[in-house]
Amino acid sequence: MKEKVKRARVLIESEDRMGLVYRVSKVFYENSLNIDSNREFVDKETGRFFMRSVVSGEFEVAGLQRELLEAVPEDASVRVVIPGRKKIVLMATKESHALGDILIRYADGELDADIEAVIANRDTLSSLVERFGIPFIHISAEGLEREEHERRVLAELKRYEPDYIVLAKYMRILTPSFVSSYPGKIINIHHSFLPAFIGANPYRQAYERGVKIIGATAHFVTDDLDEGPIIAQDVIPVNHRYDWRDMQRAGRDVEKIVLSRALNLVLNDRVFVYGNKTVVF
Repeated sequence: MKEKVKRARVLIESEDRMGLVYRVSKVFYENSLNIDSNREFVDKETGRFFMRSVVSGEFEVAGLQRELLEAVPEDASVRVVIPGRKKIVLMATKESHALGDILIRYADGELDADIEAVIANRDTLSSLVERFGIPFIHISAEGLEREEHERRVLAELKRYEPDYIVLAKYMRILTPSFVSSYPGKIINIHHSFLPAFIGANPYRQAYERGVKIIGATAHFVTDDLDEGPIIAQDVIPVNHRYDWRDMQRAGRDVEKIVLSRALNLVLNDRVFVYGNKTVVF
């Protein structure tokens, strides 16, 4: 007997067609499902349709997915996701603000996830992580070729099989080989309002440019440095009294808030990625 569930998130992306919302809703109705929430969006430039519905009732996942696929265009992607805690691994170097914020939110029950481990290329943050009862794995990069260091990191990641990897100020550039091992699963926080000021020391770049706002950007990691699909951003005002170090201190508050916001969006299946853009419900 196939197991039935009582609640799911239905995620649909397809070519836009007239009557799509009606056809999908009809499948829900015919399966006696209640629509607890629903959001949809059509990108007029590309003609792509996106829909996120939360439904409740009693149903069998494969059967519902099959009926939905029959109701939408052939190119459609349909996912029926059962809400539950996802597994994440955090990666860090020596800055504590982003990592510490996530750990506190996790301890307070704010994250719908289990933090399996923290992997760092320095041991600076070991005492912080261990206070939360989470494994801290130090893999030093000293004396190692980048590929060898990443091989060791990947071996540890394989043990945990995370749904997502969160770079909480992990200050090393990942190779294409590493990124391809977890496509669309690596989330980074960049200390700048992308796409401006990419690369090293963006706060100094911002100071030298005389900016009046600074910000942070959480994005998925791709082979292009700091140019992956953006999940969340925010800014704060600054003025001529700030030097680049003042900007850096102020920016850290924005960084940790934006990263936590992005992580919650991803954990709750609210982010669709298409091309180098996102639709966030």
